[in-house]
Amino acid sequence: MQKKNPWTTLSQKTVYDNPWIKITHNDVLTPNCTPGIYGKVHFKNLAIGIVPIDEKGNTWLVGQYRYTLDQYSWEIPEGGCPLGSDPLETAKRELKEETGILASHWECIQTVHLSNSVTDEYGMVFLAQNLSFGEPEPEDSENLQIRKLPFDEAIHMVSNGEITDALSIISLLKVERLLKEDRYV
Repeated sequence: MQKKNPWTTLSQKTVYDNPWIKITHNDVLTPNCTPGIYGKVHFKNLAIGIVPIDEKGNTWLVGQYRYTLDQYSWEIPEGGCPLGSDPLETAKRELKEETGILASHWECIQTVHLSNSVTDEYGMVFLAQNLSFGEPEPEDSENLQIRKLPFDEAIHMVSNGEITDALSIISLLKVERLLKEDRYV
């Protein structure tokens, strides 16, 4: 059941804008009608995550140093889909770019809102199967390490905190659930 928005926006001002995000400052009335402020980060891309699974139950992770965290991060292949573009085509491009993998079977298995208290970022997760392999073609800004591993090992990395990226955790746990239901592989 959808409820009516209890927030009232009194004013809105853009405080930062670049090709990827826009940050707005909002003066609001809260649901209790008290004055307040709210900052919102608007993402100009849809978050795309891909879990590739081969016929032997292996998957691939991508490792890279994340500037925002100031630490190394293991993740599923991910990328940004410009709003209005085809998410599946973006998923195919990102998987090829980051890992060199092509897939002939694709399925969107989850949609998510990421950090919805401060951002409108929306994501889609794809399962990629029937894989073939080529050479990765990373972007100039990417210095990636590719890791092939049994899917259960990736789940163990989630459980022990080696994987902390939200989209990766959500995606891997969703695929684990599907595998337990014998829907795939």
